[in-house]
Amino acid sequence: MKILIVEDELSLRELIKESLEKERYVVECATNYNAALDKVDMHDYDCILLDIMLPDGNGLSLLKELKKMHKKDSIIIISAKDSLDDKVSGLELGADDYLAKPFHMAELTARIKSVIRRKQSDGEITIELGGLTIFPEEFKVVVGDKELELNRKEYDILLYFANRCNRLINRNAMAESIWGDHIDQLYNFDFIYAQIKNLRKKLKEAGAEIEIKAVYGLGYKMIIE
Repeated sequence: MKILIVEDELSLRELIKESLEKERYVVECATNYNAALDKVDMHDYDCILLDIMLPDGNGLSLLKELKKMHKKDSIIIISAKDSLDDKVSGLELGADDYLAKPFHMAELTARIKSVIRRKQSDGEITIELGGLTIFPEEFKVVVGDKELELNRKEYDILLYFANRCNRLINRNAMAESIWGDHIDQLYNFDFIYAQIKNLRKKLKEAGAEIEIKAVYGLGYKMIIE
């Protein structure tokens, strides 16, 4: 899952980033309005953590821009301004939740999981398809009654496709979502191809009734057999 933190306060931004990375999220950061606008224009996120008071703009204005772009990213406003007007305005503009500073990281993490689950899994805690069950909060995959052993990237790729079953996936979009700002560390796509190849093999050997098919020149698609 890919998270964008829009927060100008360095210590809080780094604390959130470190905490979410321990939860195995891919995390990107923007320190001001313009940097955040550039990122949401170029990329999609599973959740955006948005401060209202930014050095060069207002987080509510960014919400308006997201609406104009017809973006579906989940939004949680994180702000010290715990006024009713700000909360109502944010929710009316399309925010999914509002969390006043200061807050506990455990609560923020729980809220992120909740809004993502509502958007991607219709509120369900597990994802079930093709005889396979994914437990996102436990990073566990089960086929039948047997747990499927996956490395971190194999799991991330599987979860990405499972949330987009039967949709054509562009390899660049997939790589950006899974690797985030670290994508520049990939010299080519050979590593991604190898991870997908291994994942396909494990799914087949486990008897899962799903397949990740390559669509020549376009990308990949997960289908239920």
